[in-house]
Formats: sequence, C-alpha cells, structure tokens
Amino acid sequence: MTSVTHPARPATKHAGSRVLHTGSPGMLVGGLLLLVGSLLPWVSTPVGSLAGTVGPGLWTLCAGTLVIAGALLPYPRVALLHAVIPALVVATIVVWQIGRMIHISASTGSWGQVLPGIGLVMVAGGAVIALRTARRIHAAR
Repeated sequence: MTSVTHPARPATKHAGSRVLHTGSPGMLVGGLLLLVGSLLPWVSTPVGSLAGTVGPGLWTLCAGTLVIAGALLPYPRVALLHAVIPALVVATIVVWQIGRMIHISASTGSWGQVLPGIGLVMVAGGAVIALRTARRIHAAR
C-alpha cells in the first residue's frame, strides 16, 4: 500500500525570511568583544587595575548589546546603523580614555606606569571590527 499525497520537493526559502545577513558574523564577534571587554580592567597601574564598569564601560556594554542585536536583524539597512553608531561612540570613548591616561601620566610624571588594560584593548578591537563589518554591509547593498 503506497500512497503518496505530496511529491518530494525541496524546501524553499524566501529572501525575506533570512535572519542572518552579510555582516552578521563580524557583528557578532565585534559585539562579543565589546561586551567582554567592558567587564575587564581598562587601566593598569602599579597600585592596581581600574575596571571599565566604573564609568564608560557601561556605555560600551550597551553598545555591544546593540551591535549583537543588529547582527540578528534581517534588515541590512538597520543592521548598518546598528554597526556604525555604537562603533563610533565606542571609538570616541576609547580615544577619550587614552587621552585621559596620557594627561594623567604627563601631569603626575608617571610615564609608563598608567597603561591601557586588556578591556580597553578588546573594546577598541570590537569597535574596529564593527566598523569594518559596517563597510562590508554597505558594499553588499
């Protein structure tokens, strides 16, 4: 007894039903770097380390969440904004923090003792990856 009601046919996907887009992998990596780097020490001194969550690390934590959310959106234009805006904000925070460390080192005469921590380096790398991914998304449109 063989009764075939529907012939076997491959499942087709509509172009609009895709969740991931061209920049999703890069945005996920950049967003995770932003999230993890926000929680790690940002400034290393001989006395101890200063965590990023005391001040600007909370901003970069939020930015990392926005980048990861943009990676999971099926709309490339919206994902482009989710990559560019948080990455530019984070890059501004990183440059500000490095300038602040240089100012503190210059005013106290402690050159080479106030150094960027691993968290600040990871956050800067996450911003660079998010900006490069935004460029890739823009080129794919």
